[in-house]
Amino acid sequence: MAISTAEEEVQAVSDQYRDALEELLDGDASPMADIWSHEDDVTTMHINGGREQGWEAVGGGLEGFASACTDGTVTRTDHVIRVTGDLAYELYNQSISVTFAGEPLSVEGRVTNVYRKEGDEWKAVHHHGDLDAELAERVANMGA
Repeated sequence: MAISTAEEEVQAVSDQYRDALEELLDGDASPMADIWSHEDDVTTMHINGGREQGWEAVGGGLEGFASACTDGTVTRTDHVIRVTGDLAYELYNQSISVTFAGEPLSVEGRVTNVYRKEGDEWKAVHHHGDLDAELAERVANMGA
């Protein structure tokens, strides 16, 4: 099956997302902010629990989470991308290794990201990751 130009574009932004996630897990949320749409309709359901809606909440959540992270790495497997018009989604399994709030942590789970074409760029508009109870507890204990 031939790969379309749109699929290649979404694959490129997906790779940027993975790289930006590693930067976030090293304490820098700014590359991730560049990948996200800054509209009011963006949403997340992160592995640490809760739901965020709108760029202000999503961006603030990314900044807060990054501030507790160092030494992060991400591995993706079973990666699938689908594109329909100006919307695309990806599914994959993810393994994260990070120092979170000074303590080592490993997390594995499934991820779904949704992208939307805005102008000539694909931007993330939704992220959903399997809830990780240990991470959610650590975040709650930080008051984050």
